[in-house]
Amino acid sequence: MNFEDVVRTRSSIRGFLPDPVPQELLEKVFELARWSPSGTNIQPWQTFVASGETRDHLRQSFMERARNKEPAAPDHASSKKGKMGDPWKQRQRDCAAVLYDAMDVAWEDREARGRVAFRNFEMFDAPHVAFLCMNEHFGIGNAWDVGMYAQTLMLAMTANGLGSCAQGTMRHYPDLVRDAFNLGPEIKVLFGISFGFPDPSMSVNKARTERAPISESVFFSS
Repeated sequence: MNFEDVVRTRSSIRGFLPDPVPQELLEKVFELARWSPSGTNIQPWQTFVASGETRDHLRQSFMERARNKEPAAPDHASSKKGKMGDPWKQRQRDCAAVLYDAMDVAWEDREARGRVAFRNFEMFDAPHVAFLCMNEHFGIGNAWDVGMYAQTLMLAMTANGLGSCAQGTMRHYPDLVRDAFNLGPEIKVLFGISFGFPDPSMSVNKARTERAPISESVFFSS
């Protein structure tokens, strides 16, 4: 795949095959991701990949807390101020419409929508989950470095036949991640990426969202 195809082909995969990714391929995509840019090359990201029994334990724990409606306790509080207005709110609605349509879920069916949302805590049945973290020394000014790393990682996965889904829900219960990897309290969880081989039988994996034209976000001046 050329670069343009990789960028346009990448999408959020919400259904995976159970087959684990071979270790050689795992190391290949993470090797590519380490070449991501970062301010003054500090490379603040720390990535913890859960597979096998570790993944199973974390998945079960996330599901139990979600079923029990335990409040999320992320390491970094949201910086949102007030309600999100348009055009951003409309883009969010449009995304939901595309996904629900792909899964044949009616907006009025709150029970079905709840099941769809719960799939996040099931990690979409992905055999692997990468938790992207950084030391407490770093703040929002370094979080964008981790974002660039995540994009590079997901593009590397796409180029090598893997699917991925970045999940903010994987930051809901950071203590579970620290316990699973025996991490100190100074390691803070930003988000997670579920990944593996996409399940071609899942209709939701065929869903494709649009992007706003550059005229709405890029402004040239000369």
